[in-house]
This record gives sequence, C-alpha cells and structure tokens, in this order.
Amino acid sequence: MPSNLRVFVLMAGLTALVVGAGQLIGGPTGFAMALVLAVGMNAFALFGSSRFVLRAYRARVVTEREAPGLYRTVDRLRQRAGLPMPTVALAPHAQPNAFATGRNPTHAVICVTEGLLRVMNQEELEGVIAHELAHVRNRDMLIQTVAATMAGVISHLATLAQFTLLFGGDEEGPSPIGTLVFLLVAPLAAILLQLGISRQREFKADAVAAEITGRPLALAGALRRLDAAAHEIPMAVSPGVAPLAQVNPLAAHRGGGLARLFSTHPPIAERVGRLEAMVVRPAA
Repeated sequence: MPSNLRVFVLMAGLTALVVGAGQLIGGPTGFAMALVLAVGMNAFALFGSSRFVLRAYRARVVTEREAPGLYRTVDRLRQRAGLPMPTVALAPHAQPNAFATGRNPTHAVICVTEGLLRVMNQEELEGVIAHELAHVRNRDMLIQTVAATMAGVISHLATLAQFTLLFGGDEEGPSPIGTLVFLLVAPLAAILLQLGISRQREFKADAVAAEITGRPLALAGALRRLDAAAHEIPMAVSPGVAPLAQVNPLAAHRGGGLARLFSTHPPIAERVGRLEAMVVRPAA
C-alpha cells in the first residue's frame, strides 16, 4: 500500500476513534471541550515549535558567512525541492543527526549537528538534508500536529471518563462497562495510530529525498551511519524532541515486535531496503 494511502487510512481510523469516543463519553459538551483544549495546546506547540526545539537541542541559527558549505548545500537542494530558503541551524552535538521544524515551508528550519558535518561525505550529507527538506515539503509538522490533536482529544475524554466512573453520571449516560473499555483501549489505540502515521511520514520523506538528490543509495548509506552513531555516541537531548531527528538520537527505535509498534521511526533496515529498491538495476 502506498505511503500516502496508509497515512489516509491511519488518519481515518484516528478520526473515527475520536468521534466514537466523543459520542460514548463526552456528549456534545464534553467532546467540544476536549476538542478545544487539544486544538489550543497543539496550535501553541505548532507555532512555537521552532524556538522550543532549537533551545532543546542547544542549536543556533547560522548565516552563509558562518557556515558557507552547509548553507550552499541547503540552498541548492531547496531549489530542487521547489521550496523557499529555510533558516539554517547548527547543534553542538558529536552525534551525527539532523531535524526539520517549523509550521510551514515559509517558516521552516533545517538543523544539523556538528557531528553530521564531520562524518558524512558530501553525497550522504545531501541525502540527509534532502530528507529534512522532504518533511518540510510534505508539511509533516502540520500532519503530525493534527494527529497529536486528535490523540489529545481522546486523552482528555479519557480523563473525563474517569470522573464519570468515580462520581457517576446520569441514567442516560454511557454504561460503566463501556466507559471502562474506553479507558483501557482508546488512548492506547490513539497512540498506536499516531505513531503509525509518524513512521509512514519517515518512509515518504526518504522517498522524496531520493527524488530530490537522484541518489537513494547515498541516503541509505547515511542512514546506516546515523543508526550506528546513535548507539555509540550519546546525545543529551530531551525525549520529547528526540523523535524529530532523522534517526532517534536516544536509539529508541531499536527492536522489533511490540517495540516497533511504539516507535516513531521505522527500522533502519526497512528504510534502507526501500531506498535500495529504488535503484534501477541494469538489464543482464
């Protein structure tokens, strides 16, 4: 199934969960209150994301004079991607990594770590930066914010459901059994759907990055380096912003089975395999 279609299906599931939860627990008033609260919290996070994330990574904005090679690389690739020039930032971490933030392409920030500039060759660096530009072009920050808003609505409704169980409701309200089932199932399902959307956006960003550079194997090689470094070189960064990085700097993406379901990023081997499959093999 194509990545965009998978995201549509996951978003549809999340939407259905929100609507069902609202009807079961909140009623019109409770549902509206949860929706307003979740939208407000995530809108604040979206519009203030750049400053917050840069502070969390201890990153600083750099000019073309301060980082001419990095600046020119970003400028060249953003032109290929059809994007306005983003703000360029540098984070003082030895672990090679990168991330994008900003509420839309006009307010985007592309940040790389000092370690990334030290260990990547030019083609790998371009692959990493193109991946982050792909997130900007795909408006993934907005998509993730919408998903987080819906998951937040469910979380708030679950809190309301706890009060319903503790203090009781009117006779026409939801049954205690239905409320208990919701408390156990809905928040977990919302988180899993939200994480599934995140993983699909990573696959999509890899594919778009390969189109921008024309070199999927360069990005595949960069991902291997990033993954190895994430397990060898520590990075002091908050778990709250770690998932923004191209490869989770806290190595939380490692593992399979249930661990994979709770990961923001797909396994590196699967990402690399998809990139390698994009290479057209010469006829024998």
